Amino acid sequence: MPHNTASPAVTTALIIVKTGILLLGGLITYFSFKAYRRTRSPALRALAVGFGIVTFGAFVAGVIDTFLDISLAMGVLVDSVLTFVGFAVITYSLYVE
Repeated sequence: MPHNTASPAVTTALIIVKTGILLLGGLITYFSFKAYRRTRSPALRALAVGFGIVTFGAFVAGVIDTFLDISLAMGVLVDSVLTFVGFAVITYSLYVE
């Protein structure tokens, strides 16, 4: 299966967007974990973990697509699975309290 055949402009845009997701997701994870440390609320801990998983998924997908010889579809699949798991944890965090 051929590696990513996207144009350089699309590849650059993808790197920029994934970097933005990593930065914003990291901030959300950091602030929710900071709130958990202050309150010791299990819901906030789960929220931090959920956003951390979603952010990690975006990071891993970007690494797979950019640096490894793996198809874009596989990168999207990895990102989607980790986003699904992260959202499940976030949903749990909202349900727990």
